[in-house]
Amino acid sequence: MPERVVKHKVLCYIVRDGRLLVFRHTDYSYEEVGIQVPAGSVRPGEAPEDAALREAREETGLDGFKIVRKLGEIEYDISPYRFEIQHRHVFQLELTQSAPHRWASQEDHDGEREPTRFECFWLPLEAAHILQSGQGALLGRLFD
Repeated sequence: MPERVVKHKVLCYIVRDGRLLVFRHTDYSYEEVGIQVPAGSVRPGEAPEDAALREAREETGLDGFKIVRKLGEIEYDISPYRFEIQHRHVFQLELTQSAPHRWASQEDHDGEREPTRFECFWLPLEAAHILQSGQGALLGRLFD
């Protein structure tokens, strides 16, 4: 079995009016990728807080985010999809601009590959247990 590498990631819980900002990949089925929160890799030399704000902007197409607080850190083994342990920094963010209930967005990847297309929407918090790959593990801390 391949050796697992550890990668630092961020997860963003963005809540408004009892709803969590989530997205789905429009080029893949729910069975393949599920429903996700804005998340991604921490770049070399980048603070996790900065990575959280960057990922939220890149994946939603919005830019009015601010960090409310860090909810904690967890580890998640994403094998066998990738033989990788994700050390996840989980943040609560606030969106300070208006946003529709549902909209299309895309992440351009700095032109290095084809854009990834998303449909963003607000999911009731009580339904957020459906998040893929353990992304909902610290949702309960929103109520601490």
